[in-house]
Amino acid sequence: MMNIVADLHTHTIASGHAYGTIREMALAASERKLSMLGLTEHAPGIPGTADPFYYINLKAIPRFLYGVKILKGSEVNVLNDGSLSLSRKYLDMLDYAIAGIHVQCYKDRGIDGNTDCLISCMRDERVYFVSHPDDDHTPLDYVRLVKAAKEYHVALEVNNSSFMKPEKRLNCRENYRKMLALCMEHRVPVIISSDAHDPSQVGQFGMAEDFIRECGFDTGLVLNTDADKIEEFIRFSHREDKQT
Repeated sequence: MMNIVADLHTHTIASGHAYGTIREMALAASERKLSMLGLTEHAPGIPGTADPFYYINLKAIPRFLYGVKILKGSEVNVLNDGSLSLSRKYLDMLDYAIAGIHVQCYKDRGIDGNTDCLISCMRDERVYFVSHPDDDHTPLDYVRLVKAAKEYHVALEVNNSSFMKPEKRLNCRENYRKMLALCMEHRVPVIISSDAHDPSQVGQFGMAEDFIRECGFDTGLVLNTDADKIEEFIRFSHREDKQT
């Protein structure tokens, strides 16, 4: 059994379609014995989410709540021109960004176009993770994706919520199987995340963990089993270590 110590992809009421406050989410993380919680509100492009002004005052959030270290991030949308939906001014206020394709603000460009757009966003110095790269509504070339993740020092996510809604995440199991095999081959790290939109979902990784074991994946490549590994991974890719 993996000991996952951090949930790096979660949403509070600031995202507009989630239902917990920062403190409710942090308390849930503490109760589930997590040492880190990443708050990653949706960036502009998702209906009802926070205005970018929200990110200006992230420093007001305590670094620790209920004994849990709070990481301040954003799940930023990949746009059809290969750019991110949050400007440099706001990206630079984050501990990290997660780049993700969302059909609410992205039109499928086919496997090559989708992969081009996502890789373009992965080059940004604040992007350390890719969210739910698993949905054939916007298919991806996993060979190119995994190689780019290695080149740009980005970890790919295995998203627990994707397994809970297979009708929305088309072929997610098959796609994760391909991705994880390539991550093993190229020694690319992954994170396992809840994508929690309610305190009850924080730290809930069971379906993703079961799938990782089913695939025989090397759990040494799961970043969020060790807080030091997470902090080192984020520091490593700051500023000068990424190509832009």
